[in-house]
Amino acid sequence: MKRYDIITVGSGVVDIFIYTGLHESVAKGKKVMCYPIGGKIAVNKIHYDIGGGGTNTAVSFSRLGNKVAYLSKLGEDNCKKILDLLKKEKIDFIGKVGKEFNGFSAILDSKEHHRTIFTYKGSNDFLGKNDLDLKKLNTKWFYFSSMLGKSFKTQQFLASYAHKNKIKIAYNPSEYQAKKGIKYLKKILKYTTILILNLEEAQLLSRKKNLIDVIKKLNAAGPKIVCITNASKPVFVYDGNTNLLYSAMPHDIKVAETTGAGDAFASSFVAGIIKTNSIESSIKLAITNSESVIQHIGAKNKLLTLNEAKKKIKKKKIVISKKSM
Repeated sequence: MKRYDIITVGSGVVDIFIYTGLHESVAKGKKVMCYPIGGKIAVNKIHYDIGGGGTNTAVSFSRLGNKVAYLSKLGEDNCKKILDLLKKEKIDFIGKVGKEFNGFSAILDSKEHHRTIFTYKGSNDFLGKNDLDLKKLNTKWFYFSSMLGKSFKTQQFLASYAHKNKIKIAYNPSEYQAKKGIKYLKKILKYTTILILNLEEAQLLSRKKNLIDVIKKLNAAGPKIVCITNASKPVFVYDGNTNLLYSAMPHDIKVAETTGAGDAFASSFVAGIIKTNSIESSIKLAITNSESVIQHIGAKNKLLTLNEAKKKIKKKKIVISKKSM
């Protein structure tokens, strides 16, 4: 039976990127993109791609030299595009194709290159325990991205399965899930090795504001390593095994489009841990790969191979500091 380095369990969707050319404005203290009701708006260009946390991270892990499988429920209407991508990227599909409509996202991009995403989960919400072939779950790691409905319950089952079979879990829940709090995610968090969130999600999940309080609360829920990103601001990683807090500042670069940056960072950090078991090396790999992605259009187009990433890391220094917490 084939043994994988990691199996990603998450969504796979067809993305349409819509470049509006419209400037952002501010309403009630938040940046917004505004469109007149009843109007017809010409857009600059559109671009089709395959997205979703499950496929984005699977491609990233594969390009970084891991043996990867992807587990999800795909819809028969649009699954060929996703399956073709997986085959091209040397990723095994170990999920199911069902009669539900496949997931779909419309991504609106502003003049400032920030995006708003309208997403329809479709078949991604319907991965059941009966869809699993336990013989194929021969892996060192699971990577869970956000899933809802029946699929979330299946992730809970897989978390327990992982614990019983000594499989490590990396988890990247969504903002929607974070809002529900630790109790809602407890069945997964208690078996999680690496938890990756952005700062807003981490604050929502922990119900804390101060960074140290956030980290302590999340670490107490189960995860040994807590990784918190904050767009172009410093990245923080807490290693509960050593009680060390690491921080690093991303480079100041020109951003083309931010979709997929979080997936690139999270998967690259976990890939670094798999390859080196070094927090510092993993941070460098994560920053480098996510910066490559956001300088180009599309969540996967400029995901790096391990050799490409190593060359970039040598060229652009990333300073990492650490202290006891």
